[in-house]
Amino acid sequence: MNKSNELAENRTDWAEDRTILANERTFAGWMRTGMASLAVAIGLKAVFGDFDPTWAAKAVASIFVVAAVYIFWAAHDAATKTLDRLNDHHANAQPNARMKTLAVIFSFASVAVGGILWML
Repeated sequence: MNKSNELAENRTDWAEDRTILANERTFAGWMRTGMASLAVAIGLKAVFGDFDPTWAAKAVASIFVVAAVYIFWAAHDAATKTLDRLNDHHANAQPNARMKTLAVIFSFASVAVGGILWML
């Protein structure tokens, strides 16, 4: 293999590593967006606490809870698909199981928050 081909392969490897790291940043951004959706749900309850009928404010808050759960799973699916297409060379990618665990925990917590909002 000549020097030019070796340099080209190194650049390709580095580009894949950068893509893996960008994928993890994107996953974190999606998770933050899901948490923001959950924060809106909690904020709606705080702002419209004495709103009548109470079911209307709770229903709108529930929409944001469902959106948060959807965002968490969309983030997991997108990150998993990207990682499946790439090979890590030097970057240590987060394992798919860890991203799935985060999606499960955040989803469970979001549903719990939704349940608490309905009980208030």
